[in-house]
Amino acid sequence: MIASDALLHRLEQDPSLAAALVWPGDFDMDRRDPIEDLVLPSGGLLHPVAGCGAGGTYFLCGEAGAEERPVLYADSEGQATLIGANLVEAITLIAVLPFWRDLAKGFTISDLGSELRADHPDFDAERDRLLHALCLASISEEEAAERLLAVAARTAPDYVPRVPDDDYLPYELLFPSSPA
Repeated sequence: MIASDALLHRLEQDPSLAAALVWPGDFDMDRRDPIEDLVLPSGGLLHPVAGCGAGGTYFLCGEAGAEERPVLYADSEGQATLIGANLVEAITLIAVLPFWRDLAKGFTISDLGSELRADHPDFDAERDRLLHALCLASISEEEAAERLLAVAARTAPDYVPRVPDDDYLPYELLFPSSPA
């Protein structure tokens, strides 16, 4: 079984692991219904795996068992980005940088991390326990941000979702510095 499919199956079978991603990561596997139907320019499949409290949806791209299944996040405001080359990378990023979406708004890792730890002093220990339980390697916040920006740069043109009911108008890039 491909690593992304195995991780998804594990999260689906262990509600305590899935619940650990809800806060502060805002990756809720009980919120799989996207706000609207989306399609990729290639016609590739989008499989919703989780949602967030603001109405965004995380999708695995492509067919189950495919070697490459990047993770696309589409928000409820018409913006989208790849957040991982696969589900393993995306879950690692969400665990390490639960505030990853705020990086697109110009906030710094330092400020966001300080704010998170002030509100949630056990964050580092809980993150480490979650990564260990999922058998995922720990990475620094800076490395996670670098990986996020690198994969986000691959969003356009192949992974920019479109709304079929809206003359196939494309979503905007969440990280606008990504090539259009």
